[in-house]
Amino acid sequence: MKTDPTDTGGLFVGRRPGTRPVRYRGLPERGSVARQTVDRFISVFIQLLMILVNLSFWGPLPLAWLWVASQVQYWTDNVFFGIVAGFAGLIASLLIGLMILKRLDHTWILVRRAAGYDQRQGRMTVIFAVCCVLGTIGFTFWLLIIAGPGSSVGPANG
Repeated sequence: MKTDPTDTGGLFVGRRPGTRPVRYRGLPERGSVARQTVDRFISVFIQLLMILVNLSFWGPLPLAWLWVASQVQYWTDNVFFGIVAGFAGLIASLLIGLMILKRLDHTWILVRRAAGYDQRQGRMTVIFAVCCVLGTIGFTFWLLIIAGPGSSVGPANG
């Protein structure tokens, strides 16, 4: 009887459907040099797509939903509807973006294994963390330097 939570998906009564640990075959066979080059190019392209999707979380998506929210507020003449539309749309697009990232990550693992690498983990968490750090630094720079509060000593509209 298996009672280890890692074997049963966290339950002691049995495994939840779809929670079996992933078992990989043996080491993948290396293809020809041309095949490895193509697979490396595809894996770099997939990583670039993942970076673009991640970076869109920090600029284009929020700006687009701010514009949509302003349009909803203008057409309905109600600020509440604009705020609800903006937040709902932003949350939905962020979740869709994360779903896209997860699928790209699985595809990246398969491409790397096809190239002959024993790839078992993806790069989504690393790319997401680096993009979060870069986005935070960029936003802080913009907030404090570019659009910041300005000098409290000099004139306000100098």
